[in-house]
Amino acid sequence: MQLKQSERKQVKLRLGISGASGFGKTKSALLLAYGMTNDWSKIAVIDTENSSASLYSDLGNFYVIDISAPYTPERYIEAITLCENSNISVVIVDSITHEWNGSGGCLDIHEKLGGRFQDWAIVTPRHQAFIDKILQSSCHVITTARRKIEYDIDKDANGRLKVQKFGTKEITREGFEYELTVNFELINDNHLARASKDRTGLFMNKPEFVINSATGKRILEWCNSGTNLQDAREKIKATKTVEELKVLYNQYSNWRELLEYDFKLQKDTINSKELLLNPKSFSTNGHTTHH
Repeated sequence: MQLKQSERKQVKLRLGISGASGFGKTKSALLLAYGMTNDWSKIAVIDTENSSASLYSDLGNFYVIDISAPYTPERYIEAITLCENSNISVVIVDSITHEWNGSGGCLDIHEKLGGRFQDWAIVTPRHQAFIDKILQSSCHVITTARRKIEYDIDKDANGRLKVQKFGTKEITREGFEYELTVNFELINDNHLARASKDRTGLFMNKPEFVINSATGKRILEWCNSGTNLQDAREKIKATKTVEELKVLYNQYSNWRELLEYDFKLQKDTINSKELLLNPKSFSTNGHTTHH
């Protein structure tokens, strides 16, 4: 047992992309993965979507593992293990939906056992083993999931029942999103994405955008910035002048959002010290004092 300071270095990313059919999940995942590796040969796609990944073979020479029914959790686990043993850096699981509601998937297994509540005692550990494999993998993992429209029955002003659209929902077991570093939701067939879950702080509450390789690069930089970020904070604290601070501000341009508070705090500290040492050089009520 060892007590150590927390850092993000060596953390493996768990990213999710969900959307309706035709919204660009597979291509978005491939571009995201390339931004993280800059090497197509380090990317593998576990493809349950009728070889849809092969449609994008013009992007680069990535690897594909085709899986057809039955979509048991164990077959997914076997495929991820194969990728880990083959020196793959990023595994794309396209898609996890089949493991849940495809032929031979968890819902199908549950039904064939009898569909009783107690049958989940057999199915849940198998599904959890699949989730654990994703979370504990030595590779970065990107998952895709299909989304379905949720409907709700409501009454109109005349008291008549009507069916209303109630947004969309991922087709997998509820709660999977909470395990992810970032979860992107593709919202239309123009491939626009927004973050529904974001531990990085890079995408949450930001305008919709199209995922590309630069997106993957940004996330990887965030992941690798753990110990380096601490070094940057120490250097910022050590600056004595605003000029020195400006040099670091330009040097750490990729991390400005993450270091914004540190820069502001140090600038205020430098200015406060300068005011104490040289009160004559600062203005009072907008007018420079002269003696």
